[in-house]
Amino acid sequence: MNVAALVSGGVDSSVVVYKLKEQGITPTIFYIMIGMDDSECPKEEDIEITTFIARKYGCKMEVVNLQKEYFDTVVKYTIDTVHKGLTPNPDIMCNKLIKFGAFNDKWGKDFDIIATGHYCTTTMTGDKKFLSTAKDPVKDQTDFLAQITYEQLKKTIFPIGHMDKSEVREIALSEKMPSAKRKDSQGICFLGKINYNDFIRRYLGEKQGDIVELETGKILGKHKGFWFHTIGQRKGLGLSGGPWFVVKKDIPNNVLYVSQGYDPITQYGMEMNLGGMHFITEDVFGEFEGEKEIRFKIRHTPDFTQGWISKKDDIYHVRFAEKIQGVAQGQYGVIYDTECKLCYGSGMIV
Repeated sequence: MNVAALVSGGVDSSVVVYKLKEQGITPTIFYIMIGMDDSECPKEEDIEITTFIARKYGCKMEVVNLQKEYFDTVVKYTIDTVHKGLTPNPDIMCNKLIKFGAFNDKWGKDFDIIATGHYCTTTMTGDKKFLSTAKDPVKDQTDFLAQITYEQLKKTIFPIGHMDKSEVREIALSEKMPSAKRKDSQGICFLGKINYNDFIRRYLGEKQGDIVELETGKILGKHKGFWFHTIGQRKGLGLSGGPWFVVKKDIPNNVLYVSQGYDPITQYGMEMNLGGMHFITEDVFGEFEGEKEIRFKIRHTPDFTQGWISKKDDIYHVRFAEKIQGVAQGQYGVIYDTECKLCYGSGMIV
């Protein structure tokens, strides 16, 4: 097989190369440059580590630049989504549009298989391939891949999806990989060391508005633009007498509504509507009446929530079995089977 391996310099993707070699496969390694030019991402160190891995295992290596494509798609999506007052998920879009999109269009198309270091697995149900959850629930990344297409999934393998993170670290240590003790990356990938609010300010500026207590209508303070805040946010409001949580936005009037207390009921929701529902492999629900039981996530967490899904026209409604904090428009609701194994797809909370 002609296999491409996406290697970032981190421990997970480095061990992917080891696992492929263990199977007798010598992949072509690709390092994708996606960070912004001034993001201070550790690109140099990443490339050095990836080059070491390529030499160690006798692989060809290419450094490919998708910075323009990243800015034109993922960064633009992030800015546009924030400007609308919604909560973006650039990691989902990076996988859909860059790692599984632009890369495949330019280089991946020449390979039979693409291997990545995501903590996911695949499961065959009949003759259909489904994205499925990883062995390690804490590291599971199916939620980040819930917008990829079936064509993208069909040619992708996840060599470490059946391993715990500790097992991956052990292999890296025994193989004396430079990334063996490297910390996992955190935060939005294209920002590097740039402060998120500084980034948003650069493109959207500031616009002062009121912070209002939802229950009383009392003006408590000022903010510098609703785009700096998201539903469920606690820190960064600059209010005394808290804690205060952002529970609602009035976008046309640039007003933030907050509630006080460590656990205000107003920061919780019991339902959500999903628009633009995307099924990775197939529409597993089809035409149906009433509700179907599911499991779902609305943020990156090892925990699943029980729910019931129903459909009206193009909108999928999900009723929760328990209240969830910070259900924000723009986030993605990711849908799973009741065994928390198969990831069916996702839709944007509207």
